[in-house]
Amino acid sequence: MNSSTIKPIAMPTSQLSAALHAKCPKCRRGDMFANSGYNLFSQKMNKACPHCGFTFEIEPGYFYVAMFVSYAFNVAEMVTMAVGIYILTGSHNPWAYVIALLGVSVLLSPFNFKFSRVVLLYWLTPGVHYDPDRDRDDYKRPGSL
Repeated sequence: MNSSTIKPIAMPTSQLSAALHAKCPKCRRGDMFANSGYNLFSQKMNKACPHCGFTFEIEPGYFYVAMFVSYAFNVAEMVTMAVGIYILTGSHNPWAYVIALLGVSVLLSPFNFKFSRVVLLYWLTPGVHYDPDRDRDDYKRPGSL
């Protein structure tokens, strides 16, 4: 058997890894966001996956639901921060809590924006599932030549 004819089997990207890197839930290759990383002032989401063409906003107003996910993230972050402040400082000064919690809320807002949409598409939307056929280098998007 000639070793040049044996092609390695590509392992599919894990769901957790794809979600953490904000990749398309259908192909797990294309980026959901146009800019990468943490940007406090500009988070631009792609309209469709650059690899497979999946439209991220399934219907008009679809991402309004992501506000509820973001709210849950924000509550969890604030409770964690408040408990942490209390354990570390033992402070009963309400202004220490207000300043720290508002600061954390503002600093983590890009994280909440990005990952609330990722969580919504990956785990809270029925009918959006990984398609192994789209996870190929030679995949042709519908409508492309």
